[in-house]
Amino acid sequence: MITVLLSLLSVLNSKFLQRLICLHGKLICSIKCIDGLFVVVLLGHLTLHRHRQRAGKEGQVLHRSKRGWVWNQFFVIEEYTGPDPVLVGRLHSDVDSGIGNIKYILSGEGAGTIFVIDDKTGNIHATKTLDREEQAQYTLTAQAVDRDTNKPLEPPSEFIVKVQDINDNPPEFLHGPYYARVPEMSNVGTSVMQVTATDADDPTYGNSARLVYSILQGQPYFSVEPQTGIIRTALPNMDREARQEYDVVIQAKDMGGHMGGLSGTTEVKITLTDVNDNPPKFPQSVYSMSVSEDKVPGEEVGRLKAKDPDLGDNGMVNYRLVDGDGLAMFELRTDSETREAVIKLKKPVDFETKRSYTLKVEGSNPHIDPQYLAWGPYKDEATIKISVEDADEPPVFVDPSYTFEVEENAPEGTLVGRVHAKDTDVANNPVRYMIPLYTDIEQFFSINAEDGKITTTRPLDREAQPWHNISVSATEIGHHQDTKVRVNIKVKDVNDNSPEFATNNEVLMCETVVPGKVIETVSAVDKDEMAHRQHFTFSLAPEVTHNHNFSLKDNRDSTASIYVLRKGFSRLTQDVYYLPIEINDNGFPAMSSTNTLTIRVCSCDSRNTILSCNVEPYVLPAGLSTGALIAILACIVILLAIVVLFVALRRQKKEPLIVFEEEDIRENIITYDDEGGGEEDTEAFDIATLQNPDGANGFLPRKDIKPELQYPMRPGAGRPAANSVDVDDFIKTRIAEADSDPTAPPYDSIQIYGYEGRGSLAGSLSSLESVTTESDLDYDYLQSWGPRFKKLADLYGTKDCFINDGDDGEDS
Repeated sequence: MITVLLSLLSVLNSKFLQRLICLHGKLICSIKCIDGLFVVVLLGHLTLHRHRQRAGKEGQVLHRSKRGWVWNQFFVIEEYTGPDPVLVGRLHSDVDSGIGNIKYILSGEGAGTIFVIDDKTGNIHATKTLDREEQAQYTLTAQAVDRDTNKPLEPPSEFIVKVQDINDNPPEFLHGPYYARVPEMSNVGTSVMQVTATDADDPTYGNSARLVYSILQGQPYFSVEPQTGIIRTALPNMDREARQEYDVVIQAKDMGGHMGGLSGTTEVKITLTDVNDNPPKFPQSVYSMSVSEDKVPGEEVGRLKAKDPDLGDNGMVNYRLVDGDGLAMFELRTDSETREAVIKLKKPVDFETKRSYTLKVEGSNPHIDPQYLAWGPYKDEATIKISVEDADEPPVFVDPSYTFEVEENAPEGTLVGRVHAKDTDVANNPVRYMIPLYTDIEQFFSINAEDGKITTTRPLDREAQPWHNISVSATEIGHHQDTKVRVNIKVKDVNDNSPEFATNNEVLMCETVVPGKVIETVSAVDKDEMAHRQHFTFSLAPEVTHNHNFSLKDNRDSTASIYVLRKGFSRLTQDVYYLPIEINDNGFPAMSSTNTLTIRVCSCDSRNTILSCNVEPYVLPAGLSTGALIAILACIVILLAIVVLFVALRRQKKEPLIVFEEEDIRENIITYDDEGGGEEDTEAFDIATLQNPDGANGFLPRKDIKPELQYPMRPGAGRPAANSVDVDDFIKTRIAEADSDPTAPPYDSIQIYGYEGRGSLAGSLSSLESVTTESDLDYDYLQSWGPRFKKLADLYGTKDCFINDGDDGEDS
């Protein structure tokens, strides 16, 4: 049997001990007070295990198995700040004889750091301050082993150490501050909103987490339910127009609100929403306005507005005219932005006729809350008195506009019409008239300033301008106000324009035209107005009446047809004919004119399709087919390709026509711009082009042709003797040979070079004078001439050269 001693602090009350003792039902225990500590001795309890044997055996055998370790829960109070580690409990095994041969081992959550055990006595201590809100319990494993062999004496078993809660966390409103709305004029007890606080302490133990709500600020307007936190109205008829917002402070206190509990607060901003509980009211019962008689309909006379302290639709006011003698003269509109009633002039007023008007205006709420209907009526009335003011009005024309007619070409001073204006004021002042210059820039008309008669200043042309739109201004004498009126003057037509061809196009006629064929139908136009029965007549001019080529037939519909009288027209003989035609209208007075019709003879095909109308038939068809254009472009591209190829071939270096058996090293002489040996030594030359080893045999082989005959060299045509070699003589000799040699190339390949003079301090570099030496040439001395001759020294120093003796045909 294992006995467990749990030592608790004396601050624990008896209820906690009783609760601790009865945690696991049938528990045999005793309570003792030793040195101020309540020591609970747990003697353990027995657990019966019943085992039923099923495999066909009858009879039950009850076995009572002894549990070596029986554990209850250990408790340690949180936030303990004493000087010594707090004793959590003591482990003791029945096999422990007290001689120290038993070793107690503790493992699990916090073992060794938070909880330590005396391996000899089994006492468990908490070395750190624990916070239940961080971790409410710890699961540990205890085991008794032999101290010497570390063999388990009893099986390991788990037990729980619970952290006992204390009231160390105040209530908190996690969602504050709060905002709420409640209608104004609400009944007492109307729910506004509910606030909720939370407490991190253990709600299952004591009163640490039992909260009670109270109101600290906001009385006597609002109250809060202590248990639920519901805020309600506490006063009736709270008026938004008097006060709209309230700041309420709610407190939550734990420990059931008792003294010593912790508390937390939050703010609640409560706004009263508007209801339609106020009728509209005009600030004045009578309004005075005035309007001048010169105002035009639509102009504003005045404004008024009914006051309504409600908001939105509740404060909206509709206006209407309900009575008065000015209903026909004035109208009422509502300004959508300012919500004012706007009085406007509906018809012009006349000071001389009526000098004052009265209107009655009603303002009412369109949206009425039936709940507050008894507080009405929700409308108000006001009276408007409007006085008419006298104004100096400009003259008024009798007619709003005038329209007159005058014939064109009428002489200067012809009367067009008369305008009339009068002064409507009581004074009835005289009126003066004028035509503003900007309406009659060319000044076709003038007006009598006193009687308003309009006359012409020169004859008018209807064809140039059929209408004249001018303005006439009327002004009272001694006043600056004027009135303008529109005057439209129509210019009546007179038959003063001769008819003419409608079109002036040439007539194209084929050479093969047959007699009697209509080649053209002509028509006429006239700038004058065409009357309903007016038409044109056509006839040939007297001078061509008896011509043998063409005739004319009047179709009596203002058109005429042109006929051909003969055949055999030839454009080579005459390609153009001119036919004068006389055109008459039947106006009054009648007008006529002679117009010439041009007829051009053209060449046509068998289908009478015109090919050419010129004397020389060289004109090709106007257009080319797509195939012809493609063929032309292809030819152009081919020609361009040939030209490019030819130019490319010309740029390539031509292969020499003379075949040399081996490369002559002297062709690779590199010319340097070094200082020469004097005036005679100014240019270099390549003697290789003048010499050919094969030339000594009497003929030069060619690549382009093979000579049929080979001519031996003329006597004396050999090279000059080595002793008397001279470049001038050498070149002249080669030129003579080339001129007389039929086997020479067909082109002039002679290259003329200046030769090296005799005045150079460096001596001659030419191999032509090397014939004076009978031994092999030695070019080693070139190595001592400096870096400028290094290339030449390397070139000639690597190959032995031999001097031509005049017999073997080889040159050096």
